[in-house]
Amino acid sequence: MKKIITSFLLIISIWSNAQSKETTQINSLLDNWHKAAAEAKFDSYFDAMAEESIFIGTDATENWNKKQFIDFAKPYFDKGKAWNFTALERHIYFSKDKKTAWFDELLNTQMKICRGSGVLEIINGKWKIKHYVLSMTIPNDNTNDVIKIKAPVEDALISKLSGKK
Repeated sequence: MKKIITSFLLIISIWSNAQSKETTQINSLLDNWHKAAAEAKFDSYFDAMAEESIFIGTDATENWNKKQFIDFAKPYFDKGKAWNFTALERHIYFSKDKKTAWFDELLNTQMKICRGSGVLEIINGKWKIKHYVLSMTIPNDNTNDVIKIKAPVEDALISKLSGKK
């Protein structure tokens, strides 16, 4: 019985260490990715993203593949100042085969608190960002005020996207 318990504890320890290693790698990747933007390190920033990645920004029109996102972001990086996001909180989850992970994070940004979420995948032995969504948070008590501010722009976009003239 003692051998069974010892074996069980060893298996749990090995699994836990593997989980911690993967979590550490992903935290490091995301922290360095955000830092690369803050320091306008173009190559470091975009190397963290898979070639077929998607970036969805805070504006309803910002749904870009990697090339489109590069085209949007390059002028900011060229000026030496992109954006500065720092994680306040992050949760990471893994698929059973540990080849895919997804996460959500709260970020301290120039827009105040934002939420990031995304999907990562192991590609050629390295974690890469496949999909990232950035959202501004709105305190529930301020929702009606924000709706009034964004209504003129988004009503026009809703009409356009729904095919109404």
